[in-house]
This record gives sequence, C-alpha cells and structure tokens, in this order.
Amino acid sequence: MTELAELVLTPDERARGVRVDRVVFTMDWAGEDHPGRLAEFVAGRVRAFGAEPTGVGTDTVHRAAEDEPTLRRGDLPVRQLDHVADALAELGYTLLVREGGTDAYELLVAPTGEREPTGLTHEGLPVRAWGSQSEASEESEASGATLVSLNCPECAQMLVWELPPSETLADEHCDCGTALFDAAGCPLPNVALHD
Repeated sequence: MTELAELVLTPDERARGVRVDRVVFTMDWAGEDHPGRLAEFVAGRVRAFGAEPTGVGTDTVHRAAEDEPTLRRGDLPVRQLDHVADALAELGYTLLVREGGTDAYELLVAPTGEREPTGLTHEGLPVRAWGSQSEASEESEASGATLVSLNCPECAQMLVWELPPSETLADEHCDCGTALFDAAGCPLPNVALHD
C-alpha cells in the first residue's frame, strides 16, 4: 500500500480494498459542474475520517464572487479551493491535488495534523498540498521559463506552452490552423492570453 493510500483512505476503506481513485474529486479549471459538489465531497471525506466538517461549505465564496466585476473565468474555483484548504487546515486535514497534466483539479483529502505531506505520488504522478508549489513550477522558475496559455479564438482549444527565455511563439498556429502569433512572437489581435 502506498503512503498516499495510507493518508487518504480510512482504515475501513483500506481493509475493504478501496482504491485511491474512488476518493478523488475532479473539478474542471473553470469550476464545478454543479455548485456545491466540492463542499459535499470534502465534507463527506472529513466525515469518513470521523470528524465534523465545520466551515468547508463554499456558499460564502460564491456570494462574494457574485459582487466582484473583475472575476474572470477560472478565478472562482481557485478561491473555492483556497477556502476549503484553509477550513481543512483548521480541522487538521490537508487538501491534496494530483498533478495529472490536465487543466482539471484532481482533489483528495488527508488527515495530516500540522505536517504538510511531501513527496507523494499516485500512479506515477505527483500529489501535493493545495497551495504548495509543484516541482514543475519550481523547475520552471529556476530555468526562467515563461508559461503562456490561451484558448484558440476559432476552435476554443486550450493551448499551453512553457517557453525557455530564448524561445518565442513566432508564427505559432493552433492545430485547427488558426494563426495565433505574428513573426515577432506577439499575439495576433484576436488572441487573448490568460493571465
């Protein structure tokens, strides 16, 4: 049994052979498909470990977001996850995220007390505490690389590049054929980069 399974599964779940994948909640980068599911998942995991899930609801985050005109697509889920991680920390739990290489958040809950788990993996992919920096982003910062992301204005496909300081996206196109950058590497007028 992996260290991660020992953290995220209750003793009963481990005895019954429950797999870690059965206690993962996946949320798209743009938000929940159905509001409240993140809070339900987190509350259910805390209860599974025998504690009361005080403060894990995200209704206050939703209400605050309704009144904020500068909120962009993808901002609300980050705020929800920050809120849930803080509420879990007060209960002695950690919100974990599995870095699956997609734009979705793959989330787990672990009773950790005051220590933050490090060095965890699941099926060869890193798992870290929400809010901690991933190894990939640390390597990217150390190398001076720049992360560039956008949605194609024609087909809406999300595209992401990690560029070393010496490279540009000159004359880059989407797989659908839409031109995205000019010869100097500047985005074309119809292309909006994610912040």
